[in-house]
This record gives sequence, C-alpha cells and structure tokens, in this order.
Amino acid sequence: MDGTRLDLNLLLALEALLAERNVTRAAARLNLSQPALSAQLRRLRDIFGDPLLVPARRGVIPTQRALELQAPLRESLRALRSVVAERVHFDPSAAELTVAVAASDYAQCAMLDRIVEIQRKAPKLRLSWRQLYAPELVGQMERGEVDLAIMTPNTAPKQLLTLPLFDERYVVIARHGHPVIEGSIDVEQLCALTHVAVSPRGGGFAGPTDVALAAIGRQRRVGLSTASFLIVPELVARSDHIALVPERLVLRKSRDLQILEPPITVTGFTLGMAWHERSDAEPALAWLRNELDS
Repeated sequence: MDGTRLDLNLLLALEALLAERNVTRAAARLNLSQPALSAQLRRLRDIFGDPLLVPARRGVIPTQRALELQAPLRESLRALRSVVAERVHFDPSAAELTVAVAASDYAQCAMLDRIVEIQRKAPKLRLSWRQLYAPELVGQMERGEVDLAIMTPNTAPKQLLTLPLFDERYVVIARHGHPVIEGSIDVEQLCALTHVAVSPRGGGFAGPTDVALAAIGRQRRVGLSTASFLIVPELVARSDHIALVPERLVLRKSRDLQILEPPITVTGFTLGMAWHERSDAEPALAWLRNELDS
C-alpha cells in the first residue's frame, strides 16, 4: 500500500462508507454526489489493494480488511477532530443553541443538579428532553434528532461512543408512620409487604430485586407496576406499599419517606452518556459532555 497517495478526504470517505454501509447515504453525509464518492471508493480500493466494500442486498458490506481498518481509522479521525476543536473557542455564556437529550425520567431527575448548573453557565441554552428508546438511538443521532443520551453504557448501541458518569445503588423506601416498617427492614418484611415496581416499557412485574431474591430462594409480591420512576415515591408516600428505587431518585425526599438500606444485595448500575462520532468534536456538545461529567 502506498500511504503517500492517501489524503484526508479519502479517509473521511472511508469513515462515512463504513458507518453508513450505503453509498447514497454516505454521499449525503459528506455533501458529495454519489459519482464523486464512488470515484473516491475506487481510489481507496486501488490504494489498499482490496475491494473494501462489496454490494449486498441492502447497500454494501465491508470486507475483512475494511473491518480491520475501521477502529484505527475512527480513533485517528477522532484525535484529529479533537485537536481542531481545541482551537475553536466556545463561550457558553453567549452561545445560543438547542440540544436534544434522550433519557429516562429517572436519568433526568438524577442529573438535575448538573443541568441547573449548566443552564446557569449557558443561559441561552435550550435543552430538549426526549424519551430514550435505544433501538432507534443510532438513527436519531445520525439524523441530528438526538445529540446525547443519558443511559447505562452497557445498553448503548455499539456504534456509539460512551462515557460512564456515576454508579447508582438501590434503596428501600416506605412512608413515615408505616404500620410495619420503622427505621429498618428485614428480608421477611421485604417479602411480606406489597411492592411498587418500575417497568420502563410498561406491564412488567419483575426487576433486579426479584433476581436478588431468587438467588436466596425468596420472592416478593408486586401489587403495582408503573412505567415512570417519578410517580413511585408519591405512591409509596400515600400507601403502605414499599419500593426499591435508585437512591438519587429520593435523596431529597427524606421528609416524606423513610429511606432504608436493603436487607439483600441488589445489583446497582452505572449511568453514563452515549453520543455519535459525528458530534464527537463539536465544541458546544463537547463542552456539555464535559460539564455533565464534572
């Protein structure tokens, strides 16, 4: 391979083709005509001595050589974009922008303090929360409909870049004046009382608590399932139900609720960010990610 024949435009063309796996979409992404991109692909094939992408039923698929190039190409271009972005001054106090963030209601609540601080620093920032739906996330980001997702990194589509923010754990909540629970809870009480559970897609009655109980041969009774985290503290505060919820959801609710250590080990989770490489070096979004990670 003659590396002296490579230029940045060819590398960008290869990056787009590997990401889109469709010549028409890759050309649109690069603001090129399809014939112009096809000509660049012919040059790339000649330089690498490999077809790189071959026709398939829908679009094109990469050869083994192309797959080997994808990761180092992505990292090299990301590093280059970062160097360029560092030279672009971004003033959050004057910037007027709208950012679309996909997140669950829990994630919105957990990030509230950071969001308030971000809007203090960037008063003209408009933040648009969107419901998170992982199967559509890549397409939404490619189309510019979503700029950032707050989610568990291990559930993010593999095409996205991710960064962990913090580890979360579960706590038990019960109302003050509960007829059974006062200051602590044991396994017998946990299994005997009626629970409120969250099923993000709706209709589910099992979760991490049930996995932990099953490991010790026990089970609980879920009397109410909801798709929203935010309603759970209110439901518990008004009934004799209990719930296991992420701790950050109820940090400011000790006035209304008892917040207790679970009598069993319930596996927590990591909350993080996910974003598309197309926006990796965008100064405004890089600033926002840095603020959320602070």
